[in-house]
Formats: sequence, C-alpha cells, structure tokens
Amino acid sequence: MGQAATQPSTNWHLKENARDHHTSKFSSKELIVRRGQAFIVTFNGTEQPEQNLTFIAETGPKPSKLTKTQATFGISSTVSKESWSAVLQSTSSNSVSISISSPPNAVIGRYKLSVQSTSSGSSSPASLGTFVLLFNPWSSGDDVFMPNKAECDEYVLEEFGIIFAGNKNHINSFGWNFGQFQGDILNICLSMLDRSLNYRQDPATDVSHRNDPKYLGRVLSAMVNANDDQGVVLGNWSGNYEGGKSPNSWTGSGEILQNWKKSGFKPVRYGQCWVFAAVLTTVLRCLGIPTRTITNFSSAHDADGNLRVDEFYDASGNHLDRAADSIWNFHVWNESWFSRSDLGPSYSGWQVLDATPQEESGGIYQCGPASRNAIKEGDVDLDYDCPFVFAEVNADCMYWNYDLATGKKTLIFSKSTVIGQFISTKAVGRDDRVDVTNDYKYEEGSKKERDTFKKARKKLGLEDKFDPTAPTPQEIDQKPDISGKFKVAGPLEVGKDLNLILVLANLQSDAKTVHVNMTAWSTVYTRRPVHEIWKDSISVTLSPKEEKQFPIKIQYTEYQQQLTTDNTIQVTALCHVEGGIQVLVQRDITLDNPAIDIQVLGEAKVNKEVDVEVIFTNPIDTEVTDCVLQVEGNDLLRGILEINVPPLKASEKSSTKFKLIPFETGPKHLLVNFSCDKFADIKTFKMVNVID
Repeated sequence: MGQAATQPSTNWHLKENARDHHTSKFSSKELIVRRGQAFIVTFNGTEQPEQNLTFIAETGPKPSKLTKTQATFGISSTVSKESWSAVLQSTSSNSVSISISSPPNAVIGRYKLSVQSTSSGSSSPASLGTFVLLFNPWSSGDDVFMPNKAECDEYVLEEFGIIFAGNKNHINSFGWNFGQFQGDILNICLSMLDRSLNYRQDPATDVSHRNDPKYLGRVLSAMVNANDDQGVVLGNWSGNYEGGKSPNSWTGSGEILQNWKKSGFKPVRYGQCWVFAAVLTTVLRCLGIPTRTITNFSSAHDADGNLRVDEFYDASGNHLDRAADSIWNFHVWNESWFSRSDLGPSYSGWQVLDATPQEESGGIYQCGPASRNAIKEGDVDLDYDCPFVFAEVNADCMYWNYDLATGKKTLIFSKSTVIGQFISTKAVGRDDRVDVTNDYKYEEGSKKERDTFKKARKKLGLEDKFDPTAPTPQEIDQKPDISGKFKVAGPLEVGKDLNLILVLANLQSDAKTVHVNMTAWSTVYTRRPVHEIWKDSISVTLSPKEEKQFPIKIQYTEYQQQLTTDNTIQVTALCHVEGGIQVLVQRDITLDNPAIDIQVLGEAKVNKEVDVEVIFTNPIDTEVTDCVLQVEGNDLLRGILEINVPPLKASEKSSTKFKLIPFETGPKHLLVNFSCDKFADIKTFKMVNVID
C-alpha cells in the first residue's frame, strides 16, 4: 500500500450551491443539494489534480454498486445523465474545483464523498466529508418534477400552512408552522427513515429504495404515527388528554419532531388527523417531495371495506358508539406530487398519503400512495389503499335504529350524497381556501358519479356478493311521512347559549302524530359521543302539509363542563311517526372560540426589536384563570415563547406585549395560541412583512 493521502481541506461552496439547489433556507453547515443537478466542490492536497482522480460517493450502512448506494466515477468531459459524474472546473497549483452531478433517480440521504488519486501509487481514498442529497422537483428528470415554479415554492419551500377544520356547514381554519428548514429537522427526518420497520428488517435494501418517492411516502406514512414502529405521534381521540398535550394545542411540527428526538424517540402525546398530516407535510417537504394537506368534510371511515358506512341510534335518539364505521366531521390527509411508473402516466400527479392510523395496510398502519386520478375514476384495484380512500369521499350512508334489548336493527334512511364534501386545501401563494372536490369525484348525483361508484363496487367484488347486513330494497325505498331539520337561530360561540329551531313538516295530506326524542352530546371531531349535555322529548300533531317550528335552547352552563377541546356538539331528534317510518334529524354544531387579536406595533426590521401586542376580551360573566399564551413563527423568534397571563374578570380585556427580533426578510407568519380554564386553544396568525 502506498502512503494514505493527507486529509484534503474541502470548500463546499455552501452559499452558491444552496442558491442553485433551492436549499438556502436550511440552516446547516453541511452541504445540502438536490439530485440530478451539478454542485461545485473545491479541495486541495492533491498533486497534479487533473491526473487520474477517482471519486467515491456512498450512502447507507452497506454501500454497494449493485444497490446503487455506491458510485465510483472519474473525471469526464461532459455530465452523464445516467450516472454520477465529475467535470473539472479549474485547477491551481494546489487545489482543484470539480462539478459533481448525480443522476435524477439517485438514492436520497446523507452521502460520504471521498477522492482517490491513482497517479501517485495506490493510496487509499481521502475523505472530503459528507453532504445530503434530496429530491429535486425543479429537475425534469426527477419523479417529483413539478413544472410550475409557484407550486414548487408553495409545496416544497413554504414553511407556513393553513389547515381547514370545522364541519360542512361551518368551515373554519387555523395556521400551522411546518418549519421544515428549522434547526435539526432534516436530521430528524433522516433518522425517521433509519427507524422504520423496513430499515430494521433489511437496512441495505431499504436504503436502496430511497430513490423512489412512492416507497418513501408509504414508509413515512407509517413512521409519523406511533402504531407498530414507535413512530413520531401517538393518536388519542378520547377527549381526555392527560399525560400529554391536547392535539388542539400544537401550532407547528417543529416542537413535535424535536420532542420525539429529545425523548430518545418515544412517541409524542397526542395527535389527531391534522397533526399526523402536518408532520408528514413537514417531513416530505424537507426531503423535497411537493406535499400539501387536504381536508375532507363528512369523511367516511369504512372499516369493513363495503363502501357503506353504518351509524346506529337508540330509541331516544342517542348516537351509539357501536359501529367500527364512522363519519368524521372532517379528516385531514396529504397529497404528494410524483409520477407513477408502476401504474402509467395517467395516474401520475397528486397522490394521497394518510399517516392517521385508521386501518392496517399490509399488516401495519400506513396508507397510500393512492393516485388521486384512480380515486376519481373508481380504479380501486390499483396500489395502494385505493378502496379505503375511495370510501372516504364516496361511501353511502345508512342510519339505523338499534334496539339494545333485542339487538334488532331497523333502517331509518340511507343517503348517497352525504360523504366527501368541500374537499379543501390552501391556495398557492395566498392564505385562501381552494375547493378540490371535483378532482376526487364527478359531480354528486350525476350519472358519471353513480357509474364510477358501481365500477368501484364491481372491482371490489361487492356487486355479486350477498351482504346479510345490507338493507333490503324495500327498506331503502320506503318514503317518510314527515321531514325535519335543525336551523341555527343565533351565534355559534363558546360562552353563549346555543339556540336552534327544530322544523318538522308533514308531507302527507292527512294529520300525523309524532313523538320526538331529542338529545345533545358533546363529541370529538370524529363525531364520537363523549358526554350527554341535554335531552328532551315532545309529542306533536301535524295537520296535513303543516310545518311547525320548535325552539331549542341549550344554555352555556349546561354544555360548558362537557365540551371537548373540539367545541363540537351533535344534536339529534329521532321522530317516531305513528303508523309510519321513523325520521332521524341531526346536526353537527362546531362552536367558534372568542376572537383574539395580534397587532405589530411599528415596522418589523431584520435584527431590530419590534413590539407585538396580543389582545383578548373575556366574553363570559365569570372569571377565567390559568391563561397561557403560546407564540411561534419562523425567522421571527427561535423556539416557542410561552407567557402566563393573569386571570381575567368577567368582560375584562387583556393586553399582552412581547418583543420580537426578526432575523430574515420577507413575509413571515406569527402564530398565537391562547388557552385558559374555560376556552381551549384559541388560535390566530398574522403575516408580518420583515424589511431590511
């Protein structure tokens, strides 16, 4: 063996390379570049540099040429499209600048780069250091190539998002700090890959598949939830969040990912769907896969795969928590953008991934990627998990009366247009809602939509199979004698009484006697009942074609103790019509929190102090205590600011001031979350334009 080469000193040209590779937002001392694109590196310590230099780039625990986790390449005159290559840029007496390119389908992750000079005998390779290689949506050869630059900016580089929630009658939204470029997030994302079940079973094979966004999306949809693999976030839908943080209290992914790492990779307590989706957005954007969050209102959870969701009510109108199926007020999942070489070009584009642990797929809690085009066309036989996603936006609903004593169930009514409404995402470059329902399905009630539904049933083998749990055609065709609905008659705000009107109409030309059992329950957003709040029953006679209105008042004092942090109440009226079929009237109510206001007092300038004031007025006639204000915002402050606010008497206004020292220019978002003993997680955000 000849003399080992001396350790060369390397100049990674961090600034120039980061600018060319859209990685300037990372705050790293390590080179971070994107695949399929050249980067410059200069090093010294080699004599006659242009003579016979060989480079070695390798990643993973067992680098090999066979698994494409190791590449050996010399200096060539042109860039290769198919493999790693190096082109000489310039030389001086003791240093050499090289432009290194990776192929557009290279494995992503952390690489070691070394160089060997063969002219001076057989010296062993000298290490130049490490760099991180990411997906490249700006490069046309990449599976994640996104031709629209504004979309790249939003879905890869934007660290602020808006998540839609509430229910189909009342959509609300809140800000989220994805923070994919902050501190240690990239390293945490890479360690997520190394903690996956696939990596633990076979590290070399797992790393060799990391060139494929389909593979990584699926693996990460499993790793974001704690089920199976000690992943990042532990789900909890009970309404009781002792031993952790309420899912509603988070305002960004950074704190969650940092906590996971700090605890020695123990799952962070607790998350619900938007938390899983937001964390997955952070991880995929960080790795360079264009990703966004999607909210589906009236979202079906079809546990048994029959494209039907069954809900059960007792004779008093209580929603029974006995079915595996459910209809959530809303559900949040992800779409990521990449091509589907496995399915063909018509299925490329947006792919659905869902990290919320709902049903197992391949034996573990993971979901997707399901091609959004496949969902729209009813091609539910295609990989991955298309039947589950198809049901989320298309399932038919059956509402049953269930007799707890006999176990007998009677169909009240069925509906095929309830599920999958107002499917929403944030607009590109603006803080607005965009409706993408038509990208998931043909128009409700249209022939094309019903044909697609039939096609999906057929592909799933549901057309020919006898289903003993299905209602009979007679049950489905029965016509009710009366109709009913709940109307809102007053503000829907926490702290105020809830005023509704039950409207009943006789559809027949003879009088009808109706016995109505009404209940109101607090629920979580999945419509799982938590506490009974109120019940009442009335008997009424409706003259032919008559419509009657019955006002309902549920006082704040009645619901205040029972409300979950989701501020949701389900009101039900089960109407027993003498001599006719039962009619179920129900409404899901989401109450708004009182408002909170942020004012930036003066101009926000880089590295200069600026005062911010947060104003909250207690809207109720009792004191509120345990008031805490949480503030975060990328490039405006480091970490999370927590301020204890003194108790507020009835109707008292509080003003809390704090200082920011912004450290980057441009439009930044400040997120605020205020909680006290009577109101959970009042959220708002404000755009702050930071100037030089």
